[in-house]
Amino acid sequence: MITPRRQFLAMGGGLGAAFLFSPSLKATPAVTIEMRGTSRGERIWFTPVGLAVSPGTALRFINRDNGNSHTATAYHPANYDRSRRIPFNAEPWDTGFLLPGESAEIVLKVPGVYDYYCVPHEMAAMVGRIVVGKPSDAGWEGTTPAESDITIEVMSALPSVEDILARGRID
Repeated sequence: MITPRRQFLAMGGGLGAAFLFSPSLKATPAVTIEMRGTSRGERIWFTPVGLAVSPGTALRFINRDNGNSHTATAYHPANYDRSRRIPFNAEPWDTGFLLPGESAEIVLKVPGVYDYYCVPHEMAAMVGRIVVGKPSDAGWEGTTPAESDITIEVMSALPSVEDILARGRID
């Protein structure tokens, strides 16, 4: 005869297994954005440079450049008093300096366009753009401030929102 306690434990174990193995309840792995550089350091970049994700996606920035430390820093007044190039209600981020092999994660929840850069390598056009959601999403915000403090070279290194949405990922 099964006692009420054993029946409860058996049922709880079954529910725990259902939760653990349910595809819709599993945590999705973070999408990786790599910080790269050539062996002599003459070229540095983020890959992908353009990425489309759903709101709430975790993003992992990882430094795969053996010769440099890098940051992934949102264009925002809170970060070095830069012009805002992320949605108004979004939280700005700065990974700080990541040494080779180190990583940092962020989660972007607000739909819109997020531009970011590497603090020591921005002038070498080490920049990237993340598109969260779609222009049809409630609260969507594009990114083109009336005044900007980025150079034409940096601006031209950013892929267009239309290309990112069409391709999903631009390396």
